[in-house]
Amino acid sequence: MVGKAEKNGVQNNQPTQQQYQPLKEAVLVGADTILRAPELVGIPTGVEGLDELFYTTEITPEGLRKVQLGGIPKYGVFNLTGVSDTGKSLIAEQFAVKQTSRGESVVFVTVESPAEFVVLGIKQRAQALGIDFEKIKDKIIFIDVASYSSLRDNLAEFFATLAYAIKTYKAEYTVIDSITGLFEEREVAARIVVRKIFSFLKKWKQTALLISQKRSGHEELTAEAAGGYAVGHIVDGTFVVAKELVDTPYKAKMYKVEVGDVVRFFRIDGCRLTGHDTKLHRMEITETGLVRIL
Repeated sequence: MVGKAEKNGVQNNQPTQQQYQPLKEAVLVGADTILRAPELVGIPTGVEGLDELFYTTEITPEGLRKVQLGGIPKYGVFNLTGVSDTGKSLIAEQFAVKQTSRGESVVFVTVESPAEFVVLGIKQRAQALGIDFEKIKDKIIFIDVASYSSLRDNLAEFFATLAYAIKTYKAEYTVIDSITGLFEEREVAARIVVRKIFSFLKKWKQTALLISQKRSGHEELTAEAAGGYAVGHIVDGTFVVAKELVDTPYKAKMYKVEVGDVVRFFRIDGCRLTGHDTKLHRMEITETGLVRIL
């Protein structure tokens, strides 16, 4: 009697699932992998007080000792999240200006506002930092997603354009303001979009800042952003910025400000590449529009 499985063309002693060959290139020995690993160095951010918050450890006769890295780790892709008016774009602009002042090219992806308006802010940030904008203006390469919606709606076209800019101008630094704008109408796809962007930036060996927006219902000091925790779970680290209105005499006394003032905060919510400070820091935006970590 012929069995049911045999009637369906499946032998009982054969697996029903397709057999795959191992992808041997993906199996790496540590001794070989370490030869491909980049040197752990710090990249100055242009934000006063931020560069000192990252460190490595070294072994001494007295034991382990912290050594300041002097900036964010090179080739790191970082998420910078917060509600509106917390200084996210200012930090991104300071970062871009700092890299160009070091002779580096920066690809600045403008998703929210057209490039001609963003460049005005960058020029102001340069002036506040004492850097001649005329000497750096050719080092800032804009991709104007805000003016060309096809780049927002078509990731393949976006990646082709970003690759072109990186290759043409030999850029090692990328800013996307904001990554939320690339999935704001389809937040269910946020994790897929962020993963693809993260993998792309890693492939092209970029040190990057990805600005992400918080919704009004999110807790101020969490790493959550539009699209859930997708961004924070995928990237190398997250910076959280927040603000609080001082609306009581108690808060005014605690923060040493006046009732009606706004106080701002900054913290690092994880970094998988190196050691980092975990404290909550006061942050301020100066009269000249610069962010400082206190």
